[in-house]
Amino acid sequence: MGLFIYIVVILAVLILSSLKQINQYERGVRFTMGKYSGIMEPGWRLLIPIFQTFKKVDIRVKAVDVPDQKAITRDNVSVTVNAVIYYKVAFAEKAVIEVENFFYAISQYAQTTMRNIVGSVTLDELLSKRDEIADRIKEIVDKETDEWGIKVNNVELKDVSLPESMERTIAKQAEAEREKRAVIINSEGELAAAANIAQAASILAASNGALHLRTLQAINDISSDQSNTVVFMTPVEILKAFEGFGKKQI
Repeated sequence: MGLFIYIVVILAVLILSSLKQINQYERGVRFTMGKYSGIMEPGWRLLIPIFQTFKKVDIRVKAVDVPDQKAITRDNVSVTVNAVIYYKVAFAEKAVIEVENFFYAISQYAQTTMRNIVGSVTLDELLSKRDEIADRIKEIVDKETDEWGIKVNNVELKDVSLPESMERTIAKQAEAEREKRAVIINSEGELAAAANIAQAASILAASNGALHLRTLQAINDISSDQSNTVVFMTPVEILKAFEGFGKKQI
């Protein structure tokens, strides 16, 4: 009886030691006598002691913070760029078998790719087309890591740092551009005003007596203020108008 209980206890210990739990966000890569023999899905799974082993792989989306990378753009400007890569394990068996440490490998490859891409564009392109450059980095890294069972979901350029002297130059350039736009807008306004004045003058000149009426109206507007002293010199045109009026009366 005692031997039976002893055997039962040993079997229970063996079964419990062979029982492995795989969480919902994990997959287990099983090896039988050192060879890959399948994927262990979430739940409780049994392994044959000694003959079988396994390795858990987290399949959730992860973020890799690519540290600051110094690079030189195509137009020879030194910049410091950093980024973040979002990826997940698509095939757990490849992530374990094909690469030793996929987290480290994808980080290193992303750094190299980012420096190469930055070196192929100008500073203006880097600043104005950050999304397009990030998409190019994503495409290259995603293609390379397919063999590792990795799927790259997104790449974002977090920051682009410039030398202090270059920042001052860009600030001066932006200020000059603003002044240029202000001068253009002001000149366009003056041109429109001149065109309106010329049109008004043509209309007044085409109508007999219109100019004189406008002159009298202006005098009336000025004289409405008691503090103003108006000195009026009669234009020759008004005298001619009176002469024409007198001739018509005769």
